[in-house]
Amino acid sequence: MELQGEREKVIIVRYCEIHLKGKNRGYFEKVFQENLERALKGIRHEIRRLSGRYIVEGFEPGREEEIVERLSKVFGTHTLSIAYKVFADLETIYQTVLSLAPHAGSFKVQANRADKSFPLNSMQLNAEIGARLLAARPQLNVDVHDPQHVLYVDIRENGTALVFANYVKGAGGMPVGTAGKGMLLLSGGIDSPVAGYMIAKRGMKVDAIHFHSYPYTNLQAREKVEELARLLAAYTGGITLHVVRVTHIQEAIHRSCPAEMMITLLRRFMMRIAERTARRCGGQCIITGESLGQVASQTIEGITSSESVLESLPVLRPLIGMDKTEIIEVSRRIGTYETSILPYEDCCTVFLPKHPLIRPDLAQVVREEAKLDVEGLIAEAFATEETLSFS
Repeated sequence: MELQGEREKVIIVRYCEIHLKGKNRGYFEKVFQENLERALKGIRHEIRRLSGRYIVEGFEPGREEEIVERLSKVFGTHTLSIAYKVFADLETIYQTVLSLAPHAGSFKVQANRADKSFPLNSMQLNAEIGARLLAARPQLNVDVHDPQHVLYVDIRENGTALVFANYVKGAGGMPVGTAGKGMLLLSGGIDSPVAGYMIAKRGMKVDAIHFHSYPYTNLQAREKVEELARLLAAYTGGITLHVVRVTHIQEAIHRSCPAEMMITLLRRFMMRIAERTARRCGGQCIITGESLGQVASQTIEGITSSESVLESLPVLRPLIGMDKTEIIEVSRRIGTYETSILPYEDCCTVFLPKHPLIRPDLAQVVREEAKLDVEGLIAEAFATEETLSFS
């Protein structure tokens, strides 16, 4: 970590649970650094690992806020700080702290001395710099318990020090790509993007599949889903979106089966198509935005009906115990809410029955489905598949 000039702006990146991984820690650190690099694509930079954290340096002046904004969305990131890297001598450290210090209010200095050859220990460094700040700015006062401002000094082993005055909260979780790969059923609503976000936070790589009913649903509804995929991609390290038309399936159900079974039967087709797409793409599970009891298809009977058609893959439901208020809160925080509420209908609103089945009987569902050419309809759906990539 060579110093370019008297002082240099850098970004400190600290990670979350990776430090608990024992002998596997190196693997998680490697994936995490790859994800950091991917997030900074297009920005000149260098990333160096430094004792349980990473330092981003060598970037153009003025881009530090953009870098922090991008990296704060990388799962595995605990906190970030914009810092000055300086030579580890007392005067240089003090002058840098002074440039970050407030002119009034309470403060404390919090030093960490990784380099034990530095002449002052942490407590002595706190006292020395604090005393100099009080002399330079009489309107300041020390409060070591609940200060308004904290000034941090980190003395490293290589003759440099990191000086900073803020922590930015990161996305938390585990690095994407360390927990397998899943296929997200992505509608245009509020729930499914949040489900994708939450499962990616646990380290799962996410691809997505979207079902549309053109011409009953318009192109704006599809564009809305593409925008949701783009927003999610900032957290998931990119997304491949599979777009499949199911208009003909809905029309076949409408012609041959009771109206109240439309959603139940359609969900079964969606699950089959999603599973086959996932297996083709290396996916190991299906991910949905279902929340128990939220809508008619999300009763335990409805969930059982749709899941019973799967041949081998499990279904993960990150939102199953959350209420709508909690889901909306997350969607606002991750920036998908305003897109999700745009008034464009998804495929589930086509041929929507006045009274959908709330607790479908599985035996009856299977009998009604037998009226349909299931494999033929699925093959026709796959013939419409389009694939888009978002990074």
